[in-house]
Amino acid sequence: MNELNDIIEEVLSKEKRNKFTFLTGAGISADSGIPTYRGSDGIWVKGTKYHKPEEFGTYKYFIEHQEEVWQYTLFRKKMIENAKPNESHKILADLENILGDRFHLITQNIDNLHRRAGNQNIYEVHGNYREVKCSMDCKDILSIPSNLKGKDIKEELRKDEIDSLKCSECGNWLRPNILWFDEYYDEKTNKKFSALKVAKNSGILFIVGTSGATNLPLEIARTTLKYGGYVVDMNIEDNHFTNLLKGKKRALVVRKRSNDILPVIKEQIEKSIEQGI
Repeated sequence: MNELNDIIEEVLSKEKRNKFTFLTGAGISADSGIPTYRGSDGIWVKGTKYHKPEEFGTYKYFIEHQEEVWQYTLFRKKMIENAKPNESHKILADLENILGDRFHLITQNIDNLHRRAGNQNIYEVHGNYREVKCSMDCKDILSIPSNLKGKDIKEELRKDEIDSLKCSECGNWLRPNILWFDEYYDEKTNKKFSALKVAKNSGILFIVGTSGATNLPLEIARTTLKYGGYVVDMNIEDNHFTNLLKGKKRALVVRKRSNDILPVIKEQIEKSIEQGI
């Protein structure tokens, strides 16, 4: 841990490129009881049908099965609303208070737990379940209709819910404001370019609970390295970041759980600030 402490002190002492950025994924919410997306507990179950996420979680599937996708979305919404921020979420909120505008959070999670824990400076690169947009992209991003509540897995949509899920501009279905597997990152929904700008100006990027299975997280890590920042991979297993970081001077791998390592990072940052570093 001495190497990590030295890196934290170095970044804190800089006038420029001194930002602390945390890139989080589903692993950080696992302790809150939310299944990871791709794991064995992340396989979608709908009635007697079984879907792998790469098949179900697509725009193509939504266009053909709008009610089914919304039923599952509202089932997952109920699961998320019943979950509570865990200790890792709370520590990241504390770190934003400690670091102020030097803190940035980029998350792939759509579960809103970071906001509920108190974080505000967040880039939700996979969207979120708080919002909807027209499936034909003809209106701005909107708050999810207030009559849409979480449901049990087999609970059908009511007529008033279906009516509220139609675009007032064109009459087509509204969809969750999330990134599906057959879609591309953009700025409007996913803050792609804003996230990459944060990566460019990061003195250190902590990767927490994400394997880097999609291209933007890898590009964020690659950008931080390119512009001279450190990248710390904090996952319990090797992942898609492993090859990217192999042999890099400004890369550090920590194979520990987030709730074990984040308190250590917080303590070191507080200690360094108190010492005037």
